[in-house]
Amino acid sequence: MRNETYTAKRRVNQQEWRNSSNRDFYSTKNNFGAFSNFSRNRNTVRISGNGHIGRLALIGTFFMLLLNLGLIYVDQSAKATSYDYQLSGLEAEIDDLEAKKEDLAVERARLTSIANSNNSTVAAAMENAGPAVMAE
Repeated sequence: MRNETYTAKRRVNQQEWRNSSNRDFYSTKNNFGAFSNFSRNRNTVRISGNGHIGRLALIGTFFMLLLNLGLIYVDQSAKATSYDYQLSGLEAEIDDLEAKKEDLAVERARLTSIANSNNSTVAAAMENAGPAVMAE
């Protein structure tokens, strides 16, 4: 059996633990088998990776990030478009209200001038117009 396997390392760790100076504190007669195969403050499994990501996985990850960035861009531009539609609707409503205001101002001026002419002494002194005739 190779020395790099998990069971070989565990065996070496057990021997180190049994031969440690703290044997009186961690005696084997008080140990009921729960931790008899493991050493203290050490990992039981070592995962060794070479630290390299595959070329295809790297390209796939890059394109996924690019896709997410594109989706975020589309979402933000759609929000801006919806704000433009709301703004144009409000501007149209403002234009309609301003036109109504101008019409009401003209109507008020007309009604005020009629009321002023009815109460005027100059207008009351005028005679009514008769039918138009041609001079001979």
